[in-house]
Amino acid sequence: MEFRRTTRADFPLFARWLGTPHVARFWNHETTPDAIERDFGGSVDGTEPSDDFIVEDAGVPVGFIQRSRICDYADEHIELIALADAPQDALTIDYFIGEGAATGRGVGTRMIREFTDLCFADCPSASAIIVPVIAGNPASWKALAAAGYERIAEGHIPPDNPIDDGWHVVYRRDRS
Repeated sequence: MEFRRTTRADFPLFARWLGTPHVARFWNHETTPDAIERDFGGSVDGTEPSDDFIVEDAGVPVGFIQRSRICDYADEHIELIALADAPQDALTIDYFIGEGAATGRGVGTRMIREFTDLCFADCPSASAIIVPVIAGNPASWKALAAAGYERIAEGHIPPDNPIDDGWHVVYRRDRS
């Protein structure tokens, strides 16, 4: 797999992916050009402390993945920090498979496993990656487990989608 930094040229693809039912269920994002710019433009410009990537499998875009240091968004992650006892240097990732045809085929596990290796290579001071997943998304947390992450906690974190109850499972992978 290849992970290439997103550009504004990818924004129409984001809008399409975010509008598909399997992504919209858990990402709950607006898909207007202004909303995509608001939510992803800062990473492209370097004014936001997250790194966003398009995931390509054999040269074909199949998904999206991002990383950030948890402490860079401490106000947004206060519940995660408390629930998972996150160290200051910990990263978090978020992701989705955008192409429906790529779901259910192990792409998510490969994407997470390979991106985890990239994160530890690119961020040598990070001791761990901690990922909260809404409990109602078993495909996501099963992919984390298959990629070598350990389930370390569960509890309430305010949900991204208001239809969810906020119950999350939290997975962690420590640097080898």
